[in-house]
Amino acid sequence: MADLRSRFRFASAPVSWGVQDDYGPAWEQPYQAILDDMAAAGYTGTELGPYGYLPKDPDVLRPVLQKKNLTMLSSFVPVPLADPSCASSAIDQIRKVGTLLAALKAPYIVLADAQSPERRKIAGRVPEDGSHSLSSAQWREVARVVAEAERVAADFGLDLVFHPHVATYVETPRETEELFDAVSATKMGLCLDTGHCYYGGGDPVREAEKYKHLLRYVHIKDINQAVLAESNRQELDFDNAVGAGVFSQIGAGCIDFSAFFRTLVKNGYSGWMVVEQDVKFGATTVPPAESMAASLRYLNGVVSQLS
Repeated sequence: MADLRSRFRFASAPVSWGVQDDYGPAWEQPYQAILDDMAAAGYTGTELGPYGYLPKDPDVLRPVLQKKNLTMLSSFVPVPLADPSCASSAIDQIRKVGTLLAALKAPYIVLADAQSPERRKIAGRVPEDGSHSLSSAQWREVARVVAEAERVAADFGLDLVFHPHVATYVETPRETEELFDAVSATKMGLCLDTGHCYYGGGDPVREAEKYKHLLRYVHIKDINQAVLAESNRQELDFDNAVGAGVFSQIGAGCIDFSAFFRTLVKNGYSGWMVVEQDVKFGATTVPPAESMAASLRYLNGVVSQLS
């Protein structure tokens, strides 16, 4: 187990405490308390969360992280990739976040398409016929923005990885394939999120195998299959599905993590894994500190069985 434990390093993120991109009551939680919860559970890394929740001054944040033995890993940066009118502001956002990440010696920046009202409404139910998807011209714009984002990330010494995400135009396995076809001239890697992959109609094991040469970062989430099925039946949008509990505590859902980790071991994956449970603040029956601690115990058990 020692060898595998050194290969798989587990981190968490503020989103598991309900801290979403848009400011809300969850932002009133003291950030030090959330970081304390992470450290007490046994996590050794964290993500930045939405820009502005954690201190933006690296000289303030760095000693807090060091005291809690937490490594800063990355920031999730959602930008409207296919909208030419937003390209400049998107790159500016990457540059702003990159400045802070570089000062904290973080290794990654996680790029994603921004959620759109159209795609929130059909989360998990994207038609296979290509309707509600990007056009060829829009994919060319995505490729242009990604190439520029990669150059900016490299200026800060950051490895650019892409996170396919529910409620965006890069949600399904087909759209993920279209993305990497469009950006084939870049070296951008994949951040595979097991929960978003499953929610978007994918199989995390199959995607991990398919993209084994591009897989450089992993988000661990689980899915409550009953809630997902009911959300689809009621045609809930993404926000309401999250509020209904579509993301479960790790190990309490339907994702086969034993098969997923066996695939990673077979393919030689080594690196950070960010354990998350997207939740609506105040709507959880189990406090996030307890849920995230139990999730890590479960994952350590899965890894121990592989040894």
